[in-house]
Amino acid sequence: MRKSKKVIMAMSGGVDSSVAAVLLKRERFDIVGVFMKFWSDGPKCVANRCCSPESEKRARLVAEKLDIPFYVFNFEKEFKNKVVDYFLKNYKLGLTPNPCVVCNKEIKFNLLFKKLKAEYIATGHYVRRKGDKLLKGKDKEKDQSYFLWKLNQKILKHTLFPVGDYTKTEVRKLAKRFKLPVLDIPESQEVCFIQTTINDFLAKHLKAKPGQITDTKGRVIGKHQGLWFYTIGQRKGIELPAGPFYVLDKDLKRNVLIVTKNEKDLFSKELTVKNINWISNVRFPLKVMAKIRYRHKPGSAVVNKNKVVFVKPQRALTPGQSAVFYKGQEVLGGGVISGV
Repeated sequence: MRKSKKVIMAMSGGVDSSVAAVLLKRERFDIVGVFMKFWSDGPKCVANRCCSPESEKRARLVAEKLDIPFYVFNFEKEFKNKVVDYFLKNYKLGLTPNPCVVCNKEIKFNLLFKKLKAEYIATGHYVRRKGDKLLKGKDKEKDQSYFLWKLNQKILKHTLFPVGDYTKTEVRKLAKRFKLPVLDIPESQEVCFIQTTINDFLAKHLKAKPGQITDTKGRVIGKHQGLWFYTIGQRKGIELPAGPFYVLDKDLKRNVLIVTKNEKDLFSKELTVKNINWISNVRFPLKVMAKIRYRHKPGSAVVNKNKVVFVKPQRALTPGQSAVFYKGQEVLGGGVISGV
C-alpha cells in the first residue's frame, strides 16, 4: 500500500481517534483531520457531548501537534434529519431504536465521503478490516463492530481502523507516550444528543398518550403515560404495586402495555429482521453467532433470509434494536429486529 494516500481522519477530541491519527501519521499517510458538529437538544450553548467546544479544542490541538490540516464541518441539520428524527419516529412506533448505528452509516461515513475526496476515511472505532472483511476489535470489551453492520463494500474498502488491533489500555498508554492532550477524559455510554435521560427527552418531544397496563391475561392493573417510555424486558419504572413486573409487549393499536411477573416469559427463540445488510456474501440457511444488543452475549442461531432461530431462548428480543451476525471474528451483516 502506498503510504502517500490521502486519509480523512474523523477526530472527536477523544483518546481513540487522537491515537488513530498519530498511528496513521507514523505510517506516513497524508492526513486531513475533520471534526464534526452534531445537533444537540436544548439551547445553543448546550453542546452535543460528542462534539463539545472542549472536544473541538482538543482535536485541534492534536492536529496542530501532528502538523496536519484541520477542518470543522457542521452537520447539525443532517444529524437532526437522519438520526434524531429517526430516533423519535421509532420510539413513537413503540420501537427501541439504536441511533449510533444510523449515525455511523449516514453521518460519520457517508457524509464525510461526500464532503472530501480522499482514498480513505479513518475512525477511532475498535474494529478491524482485513481485505473485504469487517472483523471484531482486538479488545473484547471495547469491540464496536455491533454498530457498523450497515457498512457496505464500497465504503469498507476505503476505510481504516487504526486502533482496532489495540486494547483500550494499550491506546491510553500510546496517548501518554505521544504526549497527547486527551488523557483522563471520562467516557460516556449515553446517547450523545440527550442531555439528561432518554425518558426526559421523549417527554419533551413526544406528547403524552396515556393508556392501560395489563397482565398476560388481559386484566387491567395500571396506567401508563406513553408506550415510548418503556422497552421490552424493562423492570424499573413500571410503578405497579406487588411487583416486580417486566415489560413483555406493547400493543400499539390499543395503546396497551403488557407486563408479566414471570421473567421466563421474556425468553424467545425466534425473531424476524428487516432492512438487512450483508457485508459478506452468504448462503442460506446460515449458521451464525447473533448479537441482539450491544452488551449481549452472542447466541448460536440459524438465519434463513429474514428469520432468525436461536438454539437457546434469548431474553428480551426487542423490536427496533439491531441483530448482528458473526462467523468467528467476522461481521457478516445485520438487520433491525422487526418481530418476535
